[in-house]
Amino acid sequence: MSPPDGGTGAPGPLHGLRVLDIGTVYAAPISAMLLGDLGADVIKVEHPNGDPARTHGESVCGEGLWWKVIARNKRTVTLDLSNEAAVEPFFGLVRRADVLIENFRPGVLEAWGLGPDILHEINPRLIILRLTGFGQDGPYAQRRAFGTLIEAMSGFAHQTGMPDGPPTLPPFGLADGVAGIAGALACVSALYHRDAAGGDGQVIDMSLLEPLLGILGPGPSAFQQLGIIPGRFGNRSPNNAPRNVFRTQDDRWVAISSSTTSVARRVMSVVGCPGICIEPWFESARGRAQHHELLDGMVGRWISRHTLAEVIREFTESGAAVAPVNNVADLMGDPQVVARKSIIEVHDEDLGTLAMQNVMFRFARTPASIRFPGRRLGQDSVAVFEDLLGMSAAVVEDLKRQGAM
Repeated sequence: MSPPDGGTGAPGPLHGLRVLDIGTVYAAPISAMLLGDLGADVIKVEHPNGDPARTHGESVCGEGLWWKVIARNKRTVTLDLSNEAAVEPFFGLVRRADVLIENFRPGVLEAWGLGPDILHEINPRLIILRLTGFGQDGPYAQRRAFGTLIEAMSGFAHQTGMPDGPPTLPPFGLADGVAGIAGALACVSALYHRDAAGGDGQVIDMSLLEPLLGILGPGPSAFQQLGIIPGRFGNRSPNNAPRNVFRTQDDRWVAISSSTTSVARRVMSVVGCPGICIEPWFESARGRAQHHELLDGMVGRWISRHTLAEVIREFTESGAAVAPVNNVADLMGDPQVVARKSIIEVHDEDLGTLAMQNVMFRFARTPASIRFPGRRLGQDSVAVFEDLLGMSAAVVEDLKRQGAM
């Protein structure tokens, strides 16, 4: 399949590496998806019942659209890792892998005789990413966890929502997505240490909590130093102003941000209030944030008298920062998204042409690509076990009879 951007088909930067994805649902599979986007040969090892992600969200003709995205660039095989008959073929895959990604609760792999110590006896160069809710140790290690719980526990939900409203959770897997991206970075770092620095394989212990906590800003520092507990600010920011969403004359919404004083001056000039910029407090982001009611009122009144197109034009021409609040239909028609091919159409054997997000990274010499969307359950089992492991068709059939596949 040709690259989605019509490129030359040059291999991605991780071409030649093999990844085993034995995780389920979202965070761990996202890490594997990203490594696959970058050119790695990813083999998705599913329980014969299938990854629950196959049934998440909307579907077309029984084909889950979440699955088509997060399982892209992955060959699919089935193995019941709790079945003794599955151990030998699984070890065969481990011997030929560079990375293994899993998100079972701590102790599950060990109970099956598949813990890191055993896997490293088979393949000392293996990088093992263990991505769990709370990590491999600590008092919460054995608790079941999903991204929703982490978004609550991390402090994210406490800071999200209107000041007089309840804590607000995101309508998508934010904690899982952040952890998935962080997990891919961790794998690449461990591979660098192994291959460029003369290291060996190792275990990476990652929770869903720490990556999300790590991008929430200096909350712990502010509490430890000043005793401050951040609250909810709605669409405003405690760090700068004006920063909010505003309704236009034609009933659309735009987002305004003024993180720098120079941009804030441009915003106030566009809305016809340049005189406010001479106030001493206007010179600092903190000072402007303390006057957000005044600034938002000026900006909001001007925007309410102009259409979306007028607002975008005036702000853009003046060098102020503005963007429309898009729904997915708006997004897919946005000129920037179209020009950058941020959303592309790929061929899917079940659904024909399928739109999905393009790869996140643009490499000049080793372009990443979407080679195929998520595949059917066990679709590549025969090819992988026969071609990669040299197993005969009769052995594969015997594994099926034993319930291992």
